[in-house]
Amino acid sequence: MIGKVCGVAGLMLVTCVGVASGQKKSKDNQSGYDRSAKATLLHQAIVYVNADADSQRISLVTPGHEVVVTERNGQWARVFANTDIADKTDDSDVPELSDEDNVTPASGWIRDKGVVSPSTPNGDAILFGAAANLESEAEQPHAPKDAAVQSHLMYRRVAEYFPNSPLAPEAAWRSADVRWRLEKLDVSSLPSAKEQDAYLRPQIYEGDMKRLMKQYPSTKWAAMAAFYLIDNKLCGDWQGLPKCPEMESGLYEKYAKQFPGGPKSDEALYDATYRQGVLVSMYMVDENKKKADAAAERTKSLAAEMQAEYPKSDYTARAASVAYRVAQGISIFGNDRD
Repeated sequence: MIGKVCGVAGLMLVTCVGVASGQKKSKDNQSGYDRSAKATLLHQAIVYVNADADSQRISLVTPGHEVVVTERNGQWARVFANTDIADKTDDSDVPELSDEDNVTPASGWIRDKGVVSPSTPNGDAILFGAAANLESEAEQPHAPKDAAVQSHLMYRRVAEYFPNSPLAPEAAWRSADVRWRLEKLDVSSLPSAKEQDAYLRPQIYEGDMKRLMKQYPSTKWAAMAAFYLIDNKLCGDWQGLPKCPEMESGLYEKYAKQFPGGPKSDEALYDATYRQGVLVSMYMVDENKKKADAAAERTKSLAAEMQAEYPKSDYTARAASVAYRVAQGISIFGNDRD
């Protein structure tokens, strides 16, 4: 499933939290609407001028976007639709890509079905399950349009509407995870993705991940978020030069030390091991035997460290393979034919 802790295909998106009373509106309620009246939809809903299917259609609310319910009349509910586009954060917290660019706030009537609010019984499980289903659909070869975006938003609502639910931390992570991979896919498709230095390409929006780390410190979710943030520091293309794998190996080793035994620490150590193996190849090309030998020794020691700390991890086996190839004089980077 796309929102699983590991991740898979490509997906795009946003989030806000906060706390305050009286003076400044909190980031969770900057739209000015009563939180208890907020709700989201499990399906597409047409917004009508009146509580009548024959009246003029004025807007459309898609799954995951918000409405504020102001009145109910039989099978109809009067709403302010797509109110989440009014939620704003600081300028520094606004992503380059936003899931709310193409929706318009509107006041009208929708059919009162599939509307989930913070007061909906079992609402956290309902929204989480709907998000997981959308995420699964987004992973299919011919995925429905916007399934990934909608799963991101639906997970987000779980964390926002039900902050005390046991599902809230996982939902917050999956929402951030889906969005990160959507934006990463988009950034990787740009010509600037081939630039060596990270600052020469657009950065993936970090707001959701940093917020997750602040809300759930010292948890597996914080550790996974910190791992993702490394993406924005990596080189786009090594261009055959050792400075990038040197720097990146250091980043991954530092991460593994910061989160020992974490859910991504074995992967981080493998990433460091692989880059040390790459450095052996690069230094040999540069005829710098001293640095090549040092990188080979580091490759070996990292692989041994992984065997001691993560003996059952696939990444440990992969690191052992890299270390063996280095010991055998087989190139890790470039042409390995004799």
